[in-house]
Amino acid sequence: MDTQSQMKLFTLNSNEPLAQEISEILEVPIGKSKVVRFSDGEVQINIEESVRGDDIYLIQSTSQPVNEHVMEMLIMVDALKRASAKTINVVIPYYGYARQDRKARSREPITAKLIANLLEKAGADRVISLDLHAPQIQGFFNIPVDQLQGIPILGEYFNTKNIEDLVVVAPNTSGLNRVRKMANILDAPLAFIDKRKAEPGEPEIRDVVGDVEGKNVLIVDDMMDTADTVTVAADILHENGVNDIYACGTHAVLSDPAVIKIEQSPIKELVITNSIFQPEEKQIDKMTILSVAPLLSDALLRVQREDSVSVLFD
Repeated sequence: MDTQSQMKLFTLNSNEPLAQEISEILEVPIGKSKVVRFSDGEVQINIEESVRGDDIYLIQSTSQPVNEHVMEMLIMVDALKRASAKTINVVIPYYGYARQDRKARSREPITAKLIANLLEKAGADRVISLDLHAPQIQGFFNIPVDQLQGIPILGEYFNTKNIEDLVVVAPNTSGLNRVRKMANILDAPLAFIDKRKAEPGEPEIRDVVGDVEGKNVLIVDDMMDTADTVTVAADILHENGVNDIYACGTHAVLSDPAVIKIEQSPIKELVITNSIFQPEEKQIDKMTILSVAPLLSDALLRVQREDSVSVLFD
């Protein structure tokens, strides 16, 4: 039997357009299911076709509203398990709560680990995700976790633009490994913004380390929530005499008023992926959205055929 014939896709409410793209690429229809809510907000899932003995791929980003989408995902996994699915592979393009990956202060939770525990307990057999904010989250699971990378998709786009005198910039030192990968793809030099604490009562000191004056720059980040990091970096680079400023990132959370900040910033073009669905009111002229559907589709097909997925990690 063709292994792909045993493959079924399901999606919930977080990113239906991305799921539909994956469905079209794989030529596997999205399974019939319904999410309903009781008057008090409780979530109920109805799976409207047989999944007995099938390999299920459930596509759900845990983006805003995060708690709603997390509960939908957990309840769906439980429903699939009780319906005798053979395997339950949870595809989480954007893994919410990833920033809560350690105890930074006393009496803090490690919520990223809690989500991992809940997924396992609900019955997930595998997780496929994209650019986990904290790579150690893979170790929070006792099931296989495939973490794909968004940098090659973003890098391929900027390669086609053939931007002259380009310097790739890390907005802070914590993102240097990610930015180094982008610099290698684009065969471009690297710079970063270094933050230092000043004297008490004085503003934080930010210095640009690297030659950026008179250059075009590309700011690289993995996630943009309030957009403070990327817009502040753009302002500092502008003050240091750069020409055109581009920015990119895999996950565009874009909590209010992030879009306004980006619109008013010196950034010429912001390039993001569709790991998180962007409603029309958040899409602005200087924003370009790239699809991760081909990458995820390739990963799902490799998992289904029991082929190596490691070639997709670079």
